[in-house]
Amino acid sequence: MRWALVKVCLAVTAMVVIAFAVPLGLVIKEMARDRAFSDAERQAATIGPTLSITTDRAELETAVLTTEPGGEGRMAVHVPASEESDSRPVEIGTRRATRKDVETVRTSGRASISEVTGGSALLQPTALGSGGIAVVEVFVPEGEESNGVATAWLMLAGVGIALIVGSVAVADRLGVRMVKPAQRLAGAAHDLGEGRLGTRVREEGPTELRSAAVAFNSMADQVVQLLANERELAADLSHRLRTPLTVLRLNAASLGEGPAAEQTRAAVEQLEHEVDTIIRTAREQRPQTQGLNSGPGAGCDASEVIRERMDFWSALAEDEGREVRLAGVDRTVRIPVARPELVAALDALLGNVFRHTPEGTAFAVDVHHSGDAVIVLVSDAGGGIADPKAALARGGSGGVRASVGSTGLGLDIVRRVAESTGGDVRIGRSVLGGTEVRIWIWLDGRGPGQGGRRHRVGRQRRRLLSAGRS
Repeated sequence: MRWALVKVCLAVTAMVVIAFAVPLGLVIKEMARDRAFSDAERQAATIGPTLSITTDRAELETAVLTTEPGGEGRMAVHVPASEESDSRPVEIGTRRATRKDVETVRTSGRASISEVTGGSALLQPTALGSGGIAVVEVFVPEGEESNGVATAWLMLAGVGIALIVGSVAVADRLGVRMVKPAQRLAGAAHDLGEGRLGTRVREEGPTELRSAAVAFNSMADQVVQLLANERELAADLSHRLRTPLTVLRLNAASLGEGPAAEQTRAAVEQLEHEVDTIIRTAREQRPQTQGLNSGPGAGCDASEVIRERMDFWSALAEDEGREVRLAGVDRTVRIPVARPELVAALDALLGNVFRHTPEGTAFAVDVHHSGDAVIVLVSDAGGGIADPKAALARGGSGGVRASVGSTGLGLDIVRRVAESTGGDVRIGRSVLGGTEVRIWIWLDGRGPGQGGRRHRVGRQRRRLLSAGRS
C-alpha cells in the first residue's frame, strides 16, 4: 500500500511537471528569439537618421561601424540606385540574405526575417532622403537566438526534479502514516486471534484508522469481559455445588462404619476434590469483571432470600446441634442484586460456618436496613479468623478457615455482590465470640456520594454498625 501510494504520486507529479515544464521551455525559447530580433531591430533603427540625410558611402560606413553589430561585421546596408541623381547602388557590409529577399522587402516596405547560414538575417526597410527605400540587414547568429535558453531549461529541469523528489518524500511519509497504524491494527488482530487478550492498539493515524482502532479496542474489551463473565459463571456454579456437597458430607458422616459408608464418604470427598479443581481452573488468570446485575431494575427481596436459605441451613444446624438466630427479616427489603447472586453469597458464608467450625457451634444472621443501605451480618461462635485482611484478599480464604483444597472463592463471591452496588465486605470479631462477616449493600447501586450526603451516610453507617453489635 505504501509503495503503491508512492508510485501513484510519482506518476501524477511527473505528468504535472511535464505538462507545465515543456510548454514553459518552448515559451522561454521563443522569448529568447524575440529578444534577439528586437535588439536587431533596435540596432537597425540607429542607421535610419543617417540614411535620411545622406547616401554617401564613407558616411554610411562610419555610421555602420559605430553600431555594435556593425563593429562585429553583422550589419549591411543596401541602398538602391537613384534615377534622379543618377547614382549607383550602394552596398555596405557583407550581405547574407539573397538579393530576392532584399528586393522583396524593399518592394513591400515590411520587415522580414530570412534564414541564412549560421543564423537569421533581419531585413529592415528604411526611407531615404531622396524618397527611395534602403534595406538594413542585421545578422543574428543562432547562439543569440537561444541565448539563456539552456540555463532556463536546466533550472526548469531542476525544479521539476525537486518537485518529483519532494512529492515522493511527502507520499512516503503519508504512506507511513497510513500504513503503520494499519499494520499495527492487523498485528493486534493476529495477536488477539492467538489468545493474547491484553493486546490493544494505539488510537492514532488517519480518522478512519483511529475509528478502527477504537472499535478494535472496544471489541477486545468486550471479548475479555465475556470471557471473564464465563469464567466467573463457571466458578460460581461450581462453588454452588458446595451446598449440596456439605449436606452429603454431613449425611455421610452419620452413616457410621461399613463398606457402603466408606464408599459414600470417599465418593463425596472425590466429588469435593473435583469441584475444587473446576473452581481453580476457572479462576486461573481471570480478569476483573464489573457488575453482577442482569440489567436495570434487576434485584430481589433480601429478607425473602435470607429466610429461604436459613430454612435450608437450619435443618442441617439442627442435625449438628447448632443454635441458630435470625433477625431483621420481618419486612421486604429490595436490593439491586440478582437473586441467584445473593443466594450464592449466603450459601458461601453459611457453608463456610459448617465447614470450618466444630459441630454445635452457634451462628446468626442479622439484617439491618435504612433508606440507603442494607447490612447483612453473618456471625458464628467459632474460633474466628486469625488474619481478616488475608481472608479478604481476592482468592484467599485466610485464617483458621483455610483448609486443604479451599479455593477462597466464597468470600470472592460475597465481595463481588457487595461491590456491584458500591458497597464492601468486612471481617471482624462477632458478639458470639467468633467471626463476623459484614456485607454492606447500597440500595441505589452507586455507593455514597459527595459532600453532605457523604457525612449523612457516614452517620447512618455508624448507627447501623452500632446496632449490629448490640
